[in-house]
Amino acid sequence: MHKIGTSERPDWSLAVVIGAGGLGAAAARRLSQRHRVLVVDIDAERAERTADALRHEGGDATGVACDITDPTAVSSLVETVGKHGGFRVLAHVAGLSPSAGDFRAILTVNLVGAVAVAAGLLPLADRGAAGIFISSLAGHNFRPDAAIEDLLRRPDAANLVDALAAALGKDQATPQMAYVLSKYALMAYCRRQAAAWGEHGARIVSLSPGLIATPMGAREFENSPTKIRLYERSPLKREGTMLEIADAIEFLASDKASFISGTDLLVDGGLAGALAS
Repeated sequence: MHKIGTSERPDWSLAVVIGAGGLGAAAARRLSQRHRVLVVDIDAERAERTADALRHEGGDATGVACDITDPTAVSSLVETVGKHGGFRVLAHVAGLSPSAGDFRAILTVNLVGAVAVAAGLLPLADRGAAGIFISSLAGHNFRPDAAIEDLLRRPDAANLVDALAAALGKDQATPQMAYVLSKYALMAYCRRQAAAWGEHGARIVSLSPGLIATPMGAREFENSPTKIRLYERSPLKREGTMLEIADAIEFLASDKASFISGTDLLVDGGLAGALAS
């Protein structure tokens, strides 16, 4: 029953947003226009701040804490989503950039954690649901050798990170390599999972931003001359905005994208094309 004095919308379907930072908050705000929103973050206070801001704007939002690298925490999240009656949208935004963690942390958050969330929540997908996983332009410009590719095809393997580190060797097991590997593998995972999600009447896609003006992205510019060089080659001569990525998420979550699954949407202002030319 609706509570007087609140903007609760029990008649709306649920959108689960993993990550309450800059881009996650932008996605949650956009999705809150048509969905109840469960804002999920490793930082409980940040999750609740984002949810509280959405409530003040008229949204129906709840903040919950979850460390997606902890199987017990993911199981608890699945239980919470089950209590909400399942989900219509899963927007998985959480991730670490190369300057935000080491080789192990980046792979564990960006790939292992994302896969754990996808696998755990799939049984709770409503018919017509969409799982949208934020990848990166970085994953488009990379092709691993056969041995690495074989390891990446099993992102739920218990020894994945150790096996990748051993296969790469100390000199190549860097944060930059972990980021590229994680984003490449996440796109491949979404392609392979289209059939499994289709059995539930649901869709799964990845979304690859290029250079986007986010707080995390700004830190990368400070630490990466390579990123400056990429910016200089951007056809549109600017970064994208978080609102533009929220536009793409909103589209992929909508019925207008009802026949889009098992693929990646590249939102990079043409940079991939410029790099290939």
